[in-house]
Amino acid sequence: MDIAYLQTPIGTAEFSGDENGLAKIKVLDENIPNGTVPESLEEAVTQFKEYFEGKRKNFDLKLNPSGTEFQKRVWDELQKIPYGKTISYLELSKKLGDVKAIRAVAGANGKNPLWIVLPCHRVIGSNGELTGYAGGLHRKKWLLEHESPSPQQSLF
Repeated sequence: MDIAYLQTPIGTAEFSGDENGLAKIKVLDENIPNGTVPESLEEAVTQFKEYFEGKRKNFDLKLNPSGTEFQKRVWDELQKIPYGKTISYLELSKKLGDVKAIRAVAGANGKNPLWIVLPCHRVIGSNGELTGYAGGLHRKKWLLEHESPSPQQSLF
């Protein structure tokens, strides 16, 4: 498995994958130098840079995440959430055909191995609150603001 690192505005992205596709992207708090990028991960690193520069709204990568069939169904549905939009866990459960599966959907969302590419940060609570995010709610807030069509101006 090849590994590459990329400094982002909200932490170090660690990419794992090979010729079969991108298996995992996670965000780290520690600062790890970018270093040499293996050929198998070059496109992922390039597309991530473009995303953080505001030049990319969709990813076009060969993906190879590990998970259960149910998790993969949830992750496939995450990819349908448009850039700059959010849906609730309840809406996501309905799209998967089982409103009662909300906890399982939330669990699968939390196990998402492909940070940002499978945009679990776009799933919020039914009341509009930012809820649960493996990378930390401060990152979820940053990502949603980054993707917002009309970013909020801070008064402070």
